Amino acid sequence: MEELGVEQISKEARLLGACHEGNSQLVKDLLARDADIFVTDDTGRTALHFAAASGDVKTIKMVLEAGIPWNSLDDGNFTAGDYAEIGGHLEAYNELVQAGVRAELILRLLNRGSNDSEEKRAANEEYLSQPVVYSGDSLIDAEKNGVMMSWEAPLMELHAKTICTSPGKTVLNIGFGMGIIDSALQQLNPGKHVIVEAHPDVFQHMKNEGWDRKPSVHIVFGRWQDKIDEIRALGPYDGIFFDTFGEFYQDLDDFHKAIFVASDDGSVGPVLSQPDGIYSFFNGMGGDHRLFNDVYCDIVRADLMNLGIETEYSAVASDIAMDEETWKGIKRPYWMIKNYHLPTCKWIKK
Repeated sequence: MEELGVEQISKEARLLGACHEGNSQLVKDLLARDADIFVTDDTGRTALHFAAASGDVKTIKMVLEAGIPWNSLDDGNFTAGDYAEIGGHLEAYNELVQAGVRAELILRLLNRGSNDSEEKRAANEEYLSQPVVYSGDSLIDAEKNGVMMSWEAPLMELHAKTICTSPGKTVLNIGFGMGIIDSALQQLNPGKHVIVEAHPDVFQHMKNEGWDRKPSVHIVFGRWQDKIDEIRALGPYDGIFFDTFGEFYQDLDDFHKAIFVASDDGSVGPVLSQPDGIYSFFNGMGGDHRLFNDVYCDIVRADLMNLGIETEYSAVASDIAMDEETWKGIKRPYWMIKNYHLPTCKWIKK
């Protein structure tokens, strides 16, 4: 790589300094003089990190428009949102969230019609074809990824109470895992409790634990996408919970369309009971960074609104998952945020 001259280095250093000061006019002037917007300091901080630290929204917008990705990470694995949050710059943080939402929606439009869905299905099928192991307080896949872990128990108990508000309800859970939420649901005495599980090892574990002999429980073995008619026939449901592994946001969005949208001729209604049904899901998208998670919270809310569903998030402390010992032996921590946003989703009242 050709070394930068003194003048060019000075220009790049001034750009980062101007971003840190929130001097949008100087940033504009330097960019007009061909300063490299993609320059970083020796810790990997981008112009966006510095702009976020300044709290100046105009500078943040300028840097984003110049091409710095909203989800850039420095060498310490910090987002620009982390810098805005540390500085107490709420308006700046919210601007980063909205930038992330816009970018993700544009990316979705650009990817429409691609073979992305086939690749993601292949990833899901690979997970389902490989063994999983129940190891102590964790369910781990063949790649040593945590499928489910016991630290989730307090959250799952809250999810159970969210979708099963009184005894006798008909409830549906997509994804058994360690059975944490299903055990919590059983304590609430549902009238009918449908569980959908796709992994053969987990299904066998369920039978070993006697779930197939519980009076109110109906187990559906297979991918929910392949079993939607059977799932529908056992409903409608007063409460629904979704928590799968090896799937992506598109799968979650497809599930929403499957349970909330009636057929065009009206012969098949929504899977979630109207008007009082309650839906929730494990909100782990972007769970390693608050900024990423907040972006997906907004995207899910908007997508569900288009389906006639309003979403309310309740903040729940999740500090236990941030303990280093929790993730010992796990390939990649899937949750590292202080607060969990628990979603409660209901039909919009007409």
